[in-house]
Amino acid sequence: MGKTLMIGSCESFSGKSALVLGIARYLKALNVEVRFGKPLATSLEIEDKTINPSDLLIDDDVRFVGSIVGLAEENLIPSVDLLAANTAEKRLYKSLLGPGEGLQKLKDKLGDSFEGLNILEAAGNIYEGMLYGLSLSQLAKEFEGKVLLVHLWKDSRSVDSLLAAKKELGNNLLGVVLNAVTPDDVKDLNENVVPALKTLEIDVFGVMPRSPLLRSVTVEELVRRLKARVICCSERLELMVETLSIGAMSVNSAMEFFRKRRNMAVVTGADRTDIQLAALEASTQCLILTGAGEPLPQLINRAEELEVPLLKVDTDTLSTVEVIEHAFGHVRLHENVKATYAFRLVEDNCDLQRLVGFFGISSNP
Repeated sequence: MGKTLMIGSCESFSGKSALVLGIARYLKALNVEVRFGKPLATSLEIEDKTINPSDLLIDDDVRFVGSIVGLAEENLIPSVDLLAANTAEKRLYKSLLGPGEGLQKLKDKLGDSFEGLNILEAAGNIYEGMLYGLSLSQLAKEFEGKVLLVHLWKDSRSVDSLLAAKKELGNNLLGVVLNAVTPDDVKDLNENVVPALKTLEIDVFGVMPRSPLLRSVTVEELVRRLKARVICCSERLELMVETLSIGAMSVNSAMEFFRKRRNMAVVTGADRTDIQLAALEASTQCLILTGAGEPLPQLINRAEELEVPLLKVDTDTLSTVEVIEHAFGHVRLHENVKATYAFRLVEDNCDLQRLVGFFGISSNP
């Protein structure tokens, strides 16, 4: 079996793709060839979510990483199956629990004469994909690969899931990268938590601070999730939203509040023109109007002058806010600006030299 590094997590949207990007670019800089794939596809833009067996099933995340890092098409590893409601239903009804011949094809590909490093990204958590025979714990045993977990850190209670992962993965667990750490806590984790985890035989390869940019969402994604109508500036939907503000206070209080925020989506009632105009003068990436009524022409004109997308939704303010809050940190890393930041975040905060050394790869020229 070729050299295989598996990237996993204890919960979804923990930062696996960002970590893959950083590791892959580091290896490319060392002139080490990289192949990347997701045995179980989880991000695939197929209208009816059906699979043609004659087609190569390449996950959208894999294609994005490949395009950013510069991987050749033959180094994008096809998925064995697609995680979707209809594929799960077929397996459940037929009591199919194994991955079938697709896994053997994957093993054959990874076991050839390739001299670089295979990087495989698992599904959302350690157990997701068991119905397909493609969970992280199953794949780690099947490939005898080393697993690097990227783990969202909140406080010391976060260790529970790491201990459970260690028990499940055994000797296949290489170590962890702690992610989304409050910036003020990074030093404390490095000085106290990392040594404590090492005594529990959990090796830490990095402590990465929380990034508002990587948790951000595009205006276009908000339009899709909210089923919003774009009133103006439809050509500016690539803007990144990092924070959410609700315009439900007096205009003076709103102006003071808005000045403290950056890259906002502002949600306010369609009848609050005073709040709307105040928001446009702040660091607002989009203005979302709820309730009955249409925006005044002067608001539309000002939004167009400042190139701030103006959206109208049919839902109430509370429901709109819930959708937006759920979007933060729960979107795929498919923007170039995020990828560029991910490179720096991983390289600055992870011991990649020590990591690749486990696979016999030297970082020395």
